[in-house]
Amino acid sequence: MSANVLTANSERSARFGFIVAWGFCLLFYFGQYALRSAPGVMIPELTSAFGLTTLGVSALVGLYYYTYSTFSIVAGATLDGLGAKYVIPAGILLTAAGAVLFGLGVVGDAEVGRLLQGAGSAFAFTGAVYLAAHGFPPRYLATAVGFTQCFGMLGGSAGQFVVGRLIHGTVFWEQFWVLSGLALAVIAALVWVAAPRGHDARPAGSGSLLSMLKPYKTVLSNPQSYLCGFTAGLLFLPTTIGDMIWGVPYLHQGLGVGFAEAVDRASMVPLGWVIGCPLLGYIADRIGRRKPVLIGGALVMLVASGTVVYLPHLMPPYVLGLLLGIGSGAAMIPYTVIKEVNPDNVKGSATGAINFLVFTFSALLAPVYGWLLKDLSIGGSLTLLVFQKASVVGLIGIVLAMVLACFIRETGRAVQPTDIVGTK
Repeated sequence: MSANVLTANSERSARFGFIVAWGFCLLFYFGQYALRSAPGVMIPELTSAFGLTTLGVSALVGLYYYTYSTFSIVAGATLDGLGAKYVIPAGILLTAAGAVLFGLGVVGDAEVGRLLQGAGSAFAFTGAVYLAAHGFPPRYLATAVGFTQCFGMLGGSAGQFVVGRLIHGTVFWEQFWVLSGLALAVIAALVWVAAPRGHDARPAGSGSLLSMLKPYKTVLSNPQSYLCGFTAGLLFLPTTIGDMIWGVPYLHQGLGVGFAEAVDRASMVPLGWVIGCPLLGYIADRIGRRKPVLIGGALVMLVASGTVVYLPHLMPPYVLGLLLGIGSGAAMIPYTVIKEVNPDNVKGSATGAINFLVFTFSALLAPVYGWLLKDLSIGGSLTLLVFQKASVVGLIGIVLAMVLACFIRETGRAVQPTDIVGTK
């Protein structure tokens, strides 16, 4: 058998290994998204167990985003420098430990646990995209990224719809967190077994953490990276803050909807992502252009968000949340673009950089939005009028994202290959 045939077989085997590991990493992404959104359906239990106010629990839950954004940088650098075989399982185990700590029912442990969850979860999407980029042909990358986020948001929906029922009839909320940690530990072992040892070739002496961070100089010196990060960050806010933290309180306290129905209706937004992420990714691949799909999805978000807040009875309640989620799938398109406007050897770092930018928005604005609600309510109840006044900020953010998207370079296959930095 010739050397060329052996090399081709080896490459096919490695690609298959990356795809299998990607499949297991999707389970991690599903699980961490469920853990990210689950506190929103157990706020009464958490306020009672930790002795905190609703806003205090919101601050506790928001700790997740501080370490998630910071460790996104670490995740991208270590994936580019060390590969996926050990890095991703380490992130999964961090998340598992954080889940167990959160389930102990002690506020100090819960704080540490939430920080560990954010740190470990930073390896989920970044790792899945890294594996997909090495396993799938480039023409399917946007579809694979969209499907990855679709699976994550399915976890986000389960974290509201399924967990809300589990902790009110099957298990105690503490047991949910501990069992989730054990399940994640099993997934860590599966990823470790499946992932190939190989990774992108690195220059000599590139083993140090400092050298692994060097790719960020390339990514962060590119203005297009910031446009991608800021656009995606603004488009994520209606889900990370609007739905996953305040969606149930808005429906329950603002609209007077029963708690169980509020949970079901809020879960429609991440369920819409399950449809929107792969659908919009497929359309972007199909037409060979990213920007029209990105701006069109943002426009759907704007209309749906405004209707949810200001004309909540205009359409059937579950339809509005689903439309908002479908349009929100556009937030994933900049994740594809940032890799296409940067060189191929910084795939992991590009994803880490955009994750850092996106979730820094959430980390900084989650407490600001909580403070704004408290200030508008003058310390009283959160009425519909209070939510309507505060929601102007989110709508302005979507409009700003659409403006920024106009300046992002088009990277779809409809443009000349030489126009794309990452194309060889």
